[in-house]
Amino acid sequence: MKAVTIRDGELSVEDHPDPEPGSGEVLVRVHAAGLNGADMMQRRGLYPAPPGAPQEIPGLELAGEVVALGAGARRFDEGDRVMAVVAGGGQAELATVHERAAMPVPEALGWPEAGGLPEVFTTAHDAVFTQAELHPGEHLLVHGAAGGVGTAAIQLARAAGARVTATVRNEALHDQVAAFGADVIGPEGFDEHGPFDVILELVGAPNLPADVKALASLGRIVVIGISAGAKAELNLGALMGNRGRVMASTLRPRPLEQKAAAARLLERSVLPLMESGAVKVPVHATYSLSDATAAYDAFAAGGKVGKIVLDFS
Repeated sequence: MKAVTIRDGELSVEDHPDPEPGSGEVLVRVHAAGLNGADMMQRRGLYPAPPGAPQEIPGLELAGEVVALGAGARRFDEGDRVMAVVAGGGQAELATVHERAAMPVPEALGWPEAGGLPEVFTTAHDAVFTQAELHPGEHLLVHGAAGGVGTAAIQLARAAGARVTATVRNEALHDQVAAFGADVIGPEGFDEHGPFDVILELVGAPNLPADVKALASLGRIVVIGISAGAKAELNLGALMGNRGRVMASTLRPRPLEQKAAAARLLERSVLPLMESGAVKVPVHATYSLSDATAAYDAFAAGGKVGKIVLDFS
């Protein structure tokens, strides 16, 4: 099989041995695979794949067709359309996925949308609802909202009956992000638009002091991105005063049991919204496997709304 390959920080498309599905796994012929910030970090040597995942083949999400079943795998049949979050190896023509981590692809979705769904929508749903417990009528702030996780969080929160404010630095993208149902503002002085019951922090440390200041009573901050920095100074007195909470989360290194639980929640809560068209996967651009380097360059350049996806079909 051919796969995107990282060697010494450089990308290429190389031949690799075809993987074999193990116990409880399915072998998937990949039709689409989304790019994510973790792939950029892995390319730079800052975010290695967890043990057991391909170290040189990036890719945290994929969608494709089941072509073989490992021992004991019964949840899907050959020919079924599936998508999944994986620990690595998603940007390849073939990949193995444990059947419990896989989800069926809604009929309403094409391959690019399915390939750009699993990681960002699982991350957004887990952070906003499972971790921060957003409720209808509450006010959510999404920092850095133009990317895949941000646009997913906006749509899911709006579908749940919450009010959403989103910060987007690039003013040219404000209208596109607002179309998902958020009040869009620049990042400067965002705390003046609160208070917020939940803050989804996708930018990192520089926002934390103002995040605490902007919290409503019993507010929750959930940190899932630190691209702008990992160390911040917090006013614990202010956090105590509003009885707030700060939590943080990652998805990639979680054990199978937790990834399977997150997938089942997505199947029940999010996939019906996809099927009905109430929530969409915004795809900014697609690239062929042979143009993977251009896809990575486009991701790094910014200025996009939604996902960049490798389209194998």
